[in-house]
Amino acid sequence: MSRPPAHNDRAYIWPVLLAIVIFVISGSQQLATPDLGFLFSEDKIAHFLIFGLIATSILRTPKFEDLSLRSLLIAALITSAYGAFDEIRQSVTPGRSVEFADWFADTCGAFAAVTAYAKWHWYRHLLEWRMPIKRRSAQEHHYEDLRK
Repeated sequence: MSRPPAHNDRAYIWPVLLAIVIFVISGSQQLATPDLGFLFSEDKIAHFLIFGLIATSILRTPKFEDLSLRSLLIAALITSAYGAFDEIRQSVTPGRSVEFADWFADTCGAFAAVTAYAKWHWYRHLLEWRMPIKRRSAQEHHYEDLRK
């Protein structure tokens, strides 16, 4: 059996890396949040955006790239479950507490992100955009070999 290209495996790095970063940060006793002057709590906005990013990164993995309703729901539910796990874990962290509103913001962010990613082509195109790489010509390779 042939193995898919390695670049597909790299897609799994981002959701795992984000989950690890959240795990480490949320385990700290004091978590500084800047006052941005929003009507809503900065904490809830951060939960919404960060967990939305996790859900989007899950959708970008080869397992969920078909963007079927099943894939969208699973990506959002995995993210929501991780948010719940993170809130429960905070109950054993000194100086931290469990907040249902944080988990609700995590879940809303996940569902909003997967919906935006699936339904708005321009948003998906923006996230999938790759910077063009200029290929060197044979003449440039030859010139570099001569300089060595």
